Amino acid sequence: MNLVPDLLPLALAWLPFSGAQGAPEKETGLRPEVTVEIVKVVDGDTLDVLLDGETVVLRLLSVDTEEKISGRPLNSPTKPQTVFGQETADWAKSFFASLGDPPRIGLVFPEGRRRDSYGRLLSHVLLPDGRDYNLMLVEEGRSPYFNKYGNSLVEHEAFVRAQAAARSAQLGIWNPATNRARKSGAPSAVRPYDELLPWWNARAEAIDAFRARSAREPDTLFSHEDPAGLRRAFELCHADAARRVTVFGTIERFYEEQDGSLTVLLRSGDEADSLRATIPPARRAALEPVLRASTAEFRQNYLYATGRMDRNERGYVLTDTLESDWRVAEPAYPPPQGK
Repeated sequence: MNLVPDLLPLALAWLPFSGAQGAPEKETGLRPEVTVEIVKVVDGDTLDVLLDGETVVLRLLSVDTEEKISGRPLNSPTKPQTVFGQETADWAKSFFASLGDPPRIGLVFPEGRRRDSYGRLLSHVLLPDGRDYNLMLVEEGRSPYFNKYGNSLVEHEAFVRAQAAARSAQLGIWNPATNRARKSGAPSAVRPYDELLPWWNARAEAIDAFRARSAREPDTLFSHEDPAGLRRAFELCHADAARRVTVFGTIERFYEEQDGSLTVLLRSGDEADSLRATIPPARRAALEPVLRASTAEFRQNYLYATGRMDRNERGYVLTDTLESDWRVAEPAYPPPQGK
């Protein structure tokens, strides 16, 4: 394999770090973009690492280990704090501690250095022996294949196979006994995967359709999570007074305005590049129920909104949207009756 000269030191630095003789049995096809030191293991799918001289929070792509027991109120009934979540968090701390002092890992950013709505950097973790830690979590039944925010761009088929095998073997979260109380009064919180997986798949299908369409229409269709794309949409509208663009995304929250209008904040990973849309008072009766319903669990949450892209002190603003300019993405979820 030919290496670009600038990448050669990184590649050589990684090889002695692995300490492995030959290729590991389950080595991934991914290669590390950077090697970092772990500062803290938060839980099974969240790590603090030292990256470019700063402590950065990582949220691992395509996985979602169960919540550890913290005693804090639940954000969602579909993400209960579980005994297995606590066990997984404890296991992760021991696992990474066994890699060395300090433990070092490789990172891969299939979507670029993108952050989620909580400011966490989205990545894959590569272990010193070459395995993909994210995929390993699914293989061992410690996490489902979490495609709620899109199918993996790099290992979709591997995740699907890993989840099917773990379910067949009833590993971890797929074991009917996991998290069930063994005696009266013991905690027994169980995550409803049979309900969650088809919903996540519907969302992932909508994202796949958007990805395909946006590749065909790069100057017409944009993601609410792509700052460069939103900037491009703004520039196009600024240069052409008649230009309208379409944005794909989900709604984060609503704000009541003093003039009776409704501001809709679309989910974004960067506050400075957030996207809002304004619903005038006259259009609220028709639009508001549909928009609010799209934020519920077990619904198709992704929307397409068309209008003009503007910008103010709070970020980007989608204006001049009519009732017909908002539509829920396909596939519909829950599916229409009879389908």
